[in-house]
Amino acid sequence: MLLFASLRDQAGWDEQCVFLPDKDVVTAEDIWDQLKLGPRPASVQISINQRLVSSLTPVQIGDEVAFLPPFTGG
Repeated sequence: MLLFASLRDQAGWDEQCVFLPDKDVVTAEDIWDQLKLGPRPASVQISINQRLVSSLTPVQIGDEVAFLPPFTGG
């Protein structure tokens, strides 16, 4: 799991391994819920294996999941 920018600052870490919840299908939103950072802002995008996906995309063991807040600057 990877966090960037303000999400990294809020959580206090930028990279971490997480355990998948014990259920048949685990989604990216389930992973977000494990972070305990509150509701996911609509502006935060999700990437699985460096591909932008929806929050309902299933996550597999070994996938790299990243949560990306809006980026600014240049």
